[in-house]
Amino acid sequence: MASGDRSLIGRAFIVLGAFDAKSPRLTQSEISRRSGLPLPTVHRLCGQLVAEGALERRSDGKYQVGVRLWEIGALAPGAHGLRQVALPFLEDLYEVTRENVQLVVREGTEALYLEALVPRSAVTVVGRAGGRLPLHASSGGLILLAHGGTELLDDVLQAGLESFTPKTITSERILRATLDEIRRTGFVVCREYLNVGTLAVAAPVREAGGNVVAAVSTVVPVEQDPAPLLPALVAAARGISRGLGGGGLG
Repeated sequence: MASGDRSLIGRAFIVLGAFDAKSPRLTQSEISRRSGLPLPTVHRLCGQLVAEGALERRSDGKYQVGVRLWEIGALAPGAHGLRQVALPFLEDLYEVTRENVQLVVREGTEALYLEALVPRSAVTVVGRAGGRLPLHASSGGLILLAHGGTELLDDVLQAGLESFTPKTITSERILRATLDEIRRTGFVVCREYLNVGTLAVAAPVREAGGNVVAAVSTVVPVEQDPAPLLPALVAAARGISRGLGGGGLG
C-alpha cells in the first residue's frame, strides 16, 4: 500500500475518531475542530465516508456514524465471539431483573460496552452499547481494573480520577482498597459512582486460563437492595465464563 493511501486511511480514522458518546452528531466545522484537520480535508473525507456508508449525513447537515461501520465492527473476532456466547445469559439476567444489563470489556484505560439491554422503565444510565466510560467510575470498569494488573492501575492513576458525582472514587487509597475487595469477593457494588440515583453491581467473566476478559453489570435505582441481584448476576457471569472455557469461578 502506498504511503499516500495509508495517509488517507489515517485521516479517515481521525475523522471517525472525532465522534464519541457525548458528541454522536457533528457538523463539518465541529469535526475539523475536534480532529485538527483542515475544513476542506474534512469536507472531502466526509463525502467519501458517506458514500461508503461509514458516515451518515442528517437532514440538519450534521454527520453521525453509519450503520456500515457498525456492521464491520461486529465482525471483530474477539468481540463477536464474546457477545455471541454472552447474549443468552444477558437475556436471562434481563428477564430476571427487568433492569439495565450490560456486557463490558476493556479498551485501553476505558470500559467499552459491547452490549446493553435497556427496558423502557429502567433508570437512566450513561453506558450504552458502543459507548466508553472511565474504568474507575463504572461497576464493570472497576471489575476490569481489579484484574488488569499494576501497569494498568498506574496508567489510570496517572490520568487522574475524574469525579462524575460526589460519590465517585477520586482517592487512590480508596480505589486500591476497592480493587482488593473486588478480588476478594468476586463482585462490586457501586452506589452513585457514575450517575446520581443509580446503583450498579458487576461480576467478572473469565476466558480459558482464568484471565478476566469482560464484566457483566446491572444498574438499578439507588434505593434498591443489591443483595437479591447478586445470585443472578454472578450466575450469568459464570455461565458466560463456562461458554468461553473459563470455568465457573467468579
